[in-house]
Amino acid sequence: MIKINANTRISTILKAHPSALEAIISISSKFNKLRNPLLRKLMAARTSIAMASKIGGVTADDFFKKLQPLGFEIEKDSKEEAILIQNNLPEFLINISKDKITTLDVRPVINEGHDPFNTIIQAVKKINEGEVLKLINSFEPAPLIPILNKQGFDSFVEVESDEVINTYFFKKDSSNIKEPEKIANSDDWQTVLNKFNNNVVTIDVRHLEMPLPMLTILDELEKLPADKALFVYHKRIPVFLLPELKEKGFEYRANEIADGEVHLLIFKEV
Repeated sequence: MIKINANTRISTILKAHPSALEAIISISSKFNKLRNPLLRKLMAARTSIAMASKIGGVTADDFFKKLQPLGFEIEKDSKEEAILIQNNLPEFLINISKDKITTLDVRPVINEGHDPFNTIIQAVKKINEGEVLKLINSFEPAPLIPILNKQGFDSFVEVESDEVINTYFFKKDSSNIKEPEKIANSDDWQTVLNKFNNNVVTIDVRHLEMPLPMLTILDELEKLPADKALFVYHKRIPVFLLPELKEKGFEYRANEIADGEVHLLIFKEV
């Protein structure tokens, strides 16, 4: 059985033992989110025992007591080492002055049912070289990170609690930030839909809270047959998702039916 310490990722533990999931969930009710396979996929790979302890309001020892009976070998760190693990800040955050950090809390935007992408991009455009945007959210903005990485930003995710996740974006060069693409109704929506002749897989993500709509769509696309299209009932056009669709070789069409109701058709480029 593998050795674990405060720096071990939750995903490593879950892969090593089938009973580890229930053992971890039993430590704190705040870990119930791990029952959702999509959230587990997103969170477990990025969260260490030290970070999870902070989220759950418990200690690393609480994890060790539950996991040791399953056969895990515990490598205990000193308190000083554990603190260093939890505060393993990147160099760009260690020496930066507070006046070079701009803070943007997008939780109110999301709570009102709006997509924060445009708000974030407008804030990003105001960040100068050598400055940082601190984005406060209730989940890690996983799709945004690669988008900004390609535009000259380094990033760092800090888990403050189960409801507060800070993502820092440091502008390391003078790359221009692109305006978000304005998406209009697809003129050939019906033509493309007819092309698949109802050969589609349909999902409805309107009832899901962010980031589950995006994760659900990506999960369905992983198993989508090449000759089928994914038909999505959504509340909005998922702007975060669009660059990732392009990278994965997918095309899409959007049909805005009404305010708060959008139909998407996603399919492989031919």
